[in-house]
Amino acid sequence: MSNTDPTQGQQGPSGQQPGHGGQQGRPQWGQPQDGGQPQFGNQPQYGGQPHYGGQPHYGGQPQYGGQQGQQSQQPYGQPQYAQPYPTFPPIPTGPGGTPPLWAPHYGIGFLGAIKRFFTKYARFDGRASRSEFWWWLLANAIVTVVLYGGFIAALITWSVANSTTDQYGYSHTTGAPPFWAFGLLFLWGIWGLGTIVPSLALGWRRVHDANLAGPFWLISFAAGFAGIVFGCLEPNPAGAQYDRPDQR
Repeated sequence: MSNTDPTQGQQGPSGQQPGHGGQQGRPQWGQPQDGGQPQFGNQPQYGGQPHYGGQPHYGGQPQYGGQQGQQSQQPYGQPQYAQPYPTFPPIPTGPGGTPPLWAPHYGIGFLGAIKRFFTKYARFDGRASRSEFWWWLLANAIVTVVLYGGFIAALITWSVANSTTDQYGYSHTTGAPPFWAFGLLFLWGIWGLGTIVPSLALGWRRVHDANLAGPFWLISFAAGFAGIVFGCLEPNPAGAQYDRPDQR
């Protein structure tokens, strides 16, 4: 009987010596199998090469509020602003530089303002300049002082001239006031009634010149200082919307 190991010289199916533990043909780590590439240490394959740093693919380009590939925003640096006021043609003037009645007369004089006031008696359209307003206010104040002030002065003069004091120190006035004093009061009443409508129309046109609606002038009836404020407002070119050139 020989002492030679019967397993010596025998090779496994792959030509390798059998390993310990009775396993034959055990592959070595990192060695290729079946003539292919090693199965350990390779790069993983997940359906293709990964995209790092490129554009994402989500089934097409994203759409934000419009068609694909179009931008709905306005380019920067070119904002769109609406015009604050519409443009109006310039006011025509006559041979002497006088504008037509439908337009305001800036820089008008005292007598011209009075004439224009009565010419545009009940016209609520158009505009009135500050000169038209304040010259008329001065003329109305002069007439009021003359007529109503004259009536008050006549009553005071008559009362002083016809008063007597009795022995007990009481004053008595005899006679009747002069007739002409009541005539001044009557004329002042006629003046007030005759100018109430054109005065309202003038204030209406004055607020138009500041590009305000005419009914704003009614505030001056409740608060007298409002009329002074409206009379001082600067003209606004947009007030031309209240002009009516078709009405001469």
